[in-house]
Amino acid sequence: MMLKIDNLHVAVDGKEILKGLTLALAPGTVHAIMGPNGAGKSTLGYTLAGRDGYDVTAGTATLGGQDLLALAPHERAAAGLFLGLQYPVEIPGVSNLAFLRTALNAQRKLRGEAEVSAGDFLKLVRAKAKELGLDPEMLKRPVNVGFSGGEKKRNEMVQMAVLDPKMMVLDETDSGLDIDALRVVSQGINAMRAPDKTILLITHYQRLLDYVEPDFIHVMVDGRIVKTGDKSLALELEREGYGAIAA
Repeated sequence: MMLKIDNLHVAVDGKEILKGLTLALAPGTVHAIMGPNGAGKSTLGYTLAGRDGYDVTAGTATLGGQDLLALAPHERAAAGLFLGLQYPVEIPGVSNLAFLRTALNAQRKLRGEAEVSAGDFLKLVRAKAKELGLDPEMLKRPVNVGFSGGEKKRNEMVQMAVLDPKMMVLDETDSGLDIDALRVVSQGINAMRAPDKTILLITHYQRLLDYVEPDFIHVMVDGRIVKTGDKSLALELEREGYGAIAA
């Protein structure tokens, strides 16, 4: 199993948000978690990535059989976990190229792999930027500074493609995107589908799933998974809302 979560309880500022969440994601599959505001969807992503303030009070989470919760955030990234943020952060004074090369080589070093040379890195990142419709000149600019919402998401997809993680958790990746940006970002996600990789999409709406077709839909309500199904479940939610399932 790529990612296995068992009876996970998580509190933020003393308030329990995840209340016994259990989920198993196999390699080569794409999953979507849907649910109302406050259900705990983003909390799950932050917890898996190791963000401060998200306190695991019970339960386990493993990545490829390795205890994910025992690792520091940078170790989780090196182990193959990538978290795409709903609102990608800006890093003034640090160029996209410098940020991404540093991140890539730091992960490779932790895995005992050789660093990527400057020339090979430039070839790789320019190719990925072209595939995702990101102007190569933007790679020289500070990370996300002055970028539109769509440009930030494209930039995040370039980061994901270069880092080549095996477990991708994408939190509200479709948030704030117009239809053209949504197509490009979806293209980037679909390009990462592979037998040895797993993708978890966290989303409110069905529209992203028109472009990235999931194998499984999981409905989260009040910190737990309450229902799992195929893509037809997303269409049911679009028609009827979460009320019937939460009842």
